[in-house]
Amino acid sequence: MTTAPPRSVDHELVQAATHMARTRCHGDNHTVAAAARARDGRIITAVNAYHFTGGPCAELVLIGSAAAQGAYALDTIVAVGDRDRGIIPPCGRCRQVLLDYFPAIEVIVGTGDRPRILSITDLLPESYVWADHQLGTAS
Repeated sequence: MTTAPPRSVDHELVQAATHMARTRCHGDNHTVAAAARARDGRIITAVNAYHFTGGPCAELVLIGSAAAQGAYALDTIVAVGDRDRGIIPPCGRCRQVLLDYFPAIEVIVGTGDRPRILSITDLLPESYVWADHQLGTAS
């Protein structure tokens, strides 16, 4: 049995998120930055908007920012914590939203010098797929 070679980590994307975390995350309101590679090759970046009521994570802000820039297809995403915390995995809510918006997206995870890339379905196995249960969709 042969196994597929590991997918390459988009280091430029990690660097973009790291730069955002270092330069734009100040104080408690913005603590995580995200970067995504759009299908057309552009890198879209965003930061979270922390609020005690549950403000949006950086990944969710990024989805809106990408749409505002006309990037409706994202291939890869990564989140990086402020204060040099490095790559952080998406929370459960973000995993579900990423799956629903971009079912083929890949996510960079891992710590230190060992980042790796996984499909969103690997991060959210046996998941509920929102689109599969919408009224008016073909069965």
